[in-house]
Amino acid sequence: MVGRSHNWLGFTATLFLSCIASMSHTPAADAPREYLAFVGTYTGGGKSEGIYSFRFDPKTGKSSDLKLAAAVINPSFLAIHPDGKHLYSVSETDGAGGISAFEINADGTLKHLNATSTQGGSPCHLVVDRTGKFVLAANYGGGSVCTVPIHEDGSVGEVACFVQHTGHSITPERQAGPHAHSINLDAANKYAFVADLGLDQVLVYKFDAATGELTPNTPPHIAIAPGSGPRHFAFHPSGKYAYVINEILLTVTAMSYDAAHGKLTEIQTIPTIPVAVRPEFSTAEVVVHPSGKFLYGSNRTHDTIAVFTIDPATGKLDRIQNEPTRGKTPRNFAVDPTGGFLFAENQDSGTVVVFRINQADGTLHATGDVLEVGTPVCIKMLAVE
Repeated sequence: MVGRSHNWLGFTATLFLSCIASMSHTPAADAPREYLAFVGTYTGGGKSEGIYSFRFDPKTGKSSDLKLAAAVINPSFLAIHPDGKHLYSVSETDGAGGISAFEINADGTLKHLNATSTQGGSPCHLVVDRTGKFVLAANYGGGSVCTVPIHEDGSVGEVACFVQHTGHSITPERQAGPHAHSINLDAANKYAFVADLGLDQVLVYKFDAATGELTPNTPPHIAIAPGSGPRHFAFHPSGKYAYVINEILLTVTAMSYDAAHGKLTEIQTIPTIPVAVRPEFSTAEVVVHPSGKFLYGSNRTHDTIAVFTIDPATGKLDRIQNEPTRGKTPRNFAVDPTGGFLFAENQDSGTVVVFRINQADGTLHATGDVLEVGTPVCIKMLAVE
């Protein structure tokens, strides 16, 4: 679905959910000295060899020490274990895809532990549950999701639970069958949310952190407008709202969240671009700023990041900016944990472009810093103590 050893220094995991200050931003005194960032990529075409890493200083906004961390096929999406010592990647291949487990070395390289099948094609997204016992993954190609146990040494076992989606929606060339595009967990680790592009649904599962079992919730999903193509999903820090970005219609759907029952209710759907949608346009990532004040979404071919403000009383969005990413095909992107900077990954131009975030209004301003990484897709960050 493309286009579609170890001196431990004491790392603390900080995840992008997810790969920063105002124009006069001053990080808190207790902010980490720096972050270790990992970049997932596509390896086809010889532009990339696997997962890359670099160091980022949130006080200066500068990045350094870019290197190949591990050679692996199509590690398009990454997730970091809560212990800060292990990292997991999908291997997004058209046939049977997999998950690879790594130990994180102090120098930013990765030691490969093992790999396991996801029992589906083109796994494109994964998360580690909050207990650190399971990886949950979404298979785009076959439209399925699975859970995989994590052993004490950080390696992964065979699939514990597998759920096949069925159905279709109104756009035959894109939605003739299910296409699970992302999987996320709520703050309580009780419910899993799967954006399925082929079904125009966000499916909701009860998650058993002891066994890895996924069972349909009641209700089992929220319907998104036909032909939308829901892709990625993000919670508001308050836990009261959630947002899904829709790939085909280039919209974001805002929802309220009933945490007690795992229920989503639509509030609003808003465009991510100021012009008419063209067939070659699509969206990719959605991220809520750590402050909860702003939301960001990427637009491919339009080559912009859409910036929205969030009404804290209602969760509704207001689009205030479409900032060019200074490259081609912005795929995923990341806001660093301090909220000061956004890293836009331009897949087709092989660049990660850094923007400073204005804390007053959320707008983006290019810093001039650019990292050269072949076909970048995802960034996850780890705080270095």
